[in-house]
Amino acid sequence: MSLLKDILYKVSINAVVGDTNVSVNAIHFDSRNVGENDVFVAIVGTAVNGHDFIEKAIKNGAKAIVCQAMPKVLVEGVTYVEVDNSNKALAILASNYYGAPSENLKLVGVTGTNGKTTVASLLYQLFKNAGYKVGLLSTVKILVDNKVYKATHTTPDSLTINKYLKEMNDEGVEFCFMEVSSHGIHQSRTEGLVFSGGIFTNLSHDHLDYHNTFSEYRDVKKQFFDALPKTAFALTNTDDKNGAVMLQNTKAKKYTYALKSYADYKAQILENQLSGLLLKVNDNEVWTKLIGNFNAYNVLAIYATAELLGLEKFEVLRLVSELESVSGRFQYIISDEKITAIVDYAHTPDALKNVLETINSIRTKNEELITVVGCGGDRDKTKRPKMGHIATALSTKVIFTNDNPRSEDPEAILRDIEAGVEPQNFKKSLTISNRAQAIKAACQLAAPNDIILIAGKGHETYQEIKGERFDFDDFKTVKEFLKQLQK
Repeated sequence: MSLLKDILYKVSINAVVGDTNVSVNAIHFDSRNVGENDVFVAIVGTAVNGHDFIEKAIKNGAKAIVCQAMPKVLVEGVTYVEVDNSNKALAILASNYYGAPSENLKLVGVTGTNGKTTVASLLYQLFKNAGYKVGLLSTVKILVDNKVYKATHTTPDSLTINKYLKEMNDEGVEFCFMEVSSHGIHQSRTEGLVFSGGIFTNLSHDHLDYHNTFSEYRDVKKQFFDALPKTAFALTNTDDKNGAVMLQNTKAKKYTYALKSYADYKAQILENQLSGLLLKVNDNEVWTKLIGNFNAYNVLAIYATAELLGLEKFEVLRLVSELESVSGRFQYIISDEKITAIVDYAHTPDALKNVLETINSIRTKNEELITVVGCGGDRDKTKRPKMGHIATALSTKVIFTNDNPRSEDPEAILRDIEAGVEPQNFKKSLTISNRAQAIKAACQLAAPNDIILIAGKGHETYQEIKGERFDFDDFKTVKEFLKQLQK
């Protein structure tokens, strides 16, 4: 039990009706989960308004209501707290309720369009290999040192974040690496957290279904850096034209990394092969099993962060050379027939272009590059023709297929993608809406030494169709079909 007045510490309050000197049990923003003596926070969501469920929350036992507008009818014995922004209030309440857990470890946030999962996951791996107790909050999973939990969002809700950070405190975790999405920033899920550092990877076309314009998307990312304390570091990729924007108003110590421009942390690609990269990082050579130009940036961000967090540079170089690739991020298999199949999460035009350019820079051009790609439903439609254009321009053959159509008509999504194919590339592409059949066709079309790229879903182990999730794993599926070819 906590006192309501204690967990309201630092919350910006407009009005209070009732007593704040009361004991409360738990905090919820879903009225269905509210129990006796709980606090219900009424959130204004994109689809549902929590204010419509205040009455239900009180019936379920809520002792306190945090809301943006006082209800017309106030119930005796219930405390009402009016705030400007319920999302912000929830985040601060959550931090107070769990004892400000972010202050008891070094929390580093990673934001950008591409590379968040890779950078956060590899930092977890590097610090774990260095002998530390480490936490990870990512799209793929949540890790509390060695304990694994399933992730549901790129940036979880603020109650979930603080709950896991508190568990990390209890387990003696020293460092935590966290993906910070634009949705998470915009919905104030990171409010009240004390970050020791922030990393910006890059910015490209994504989530415009949510943010409306690219500048709005960029400015939301910038808010994360604006909020960093002066005790933190802000590390940005200056090869991205938006990198400098992130540092404009930050109070944190500023650091830069780049491959092409002047920066505090600089890398040069000496060798780029399907087996890995040889990099020169600030005058020292290091071999990494990670592949491609985009991973050179990721490695540089990881190296810089590890050094900024106090690790010795030669120790960091040794640890970088031991890193293993992240599930669904340029994950590959080579069959007995010498067909290489690569599974990658590339689901934005920029990410797809990066992966295809990386493969093209490695291959000899004597082999075919067969790409299997689709686009998700109920998401930014403007990127679909761009994906179609990039796939056909940079591959020798392309199969357009379903990704996660969600509530949309899969055929309509495929037509949107096909609209981006230029006339000279028509003959390169075909459409097979069933994803398993599309992957099977790619395997059947491939000859020895050919390369198959399956893009868009990466680590995901499901397909979402008409509100239902069906088991589906790109890596397992292609592995199975390649095995069948060998029989």
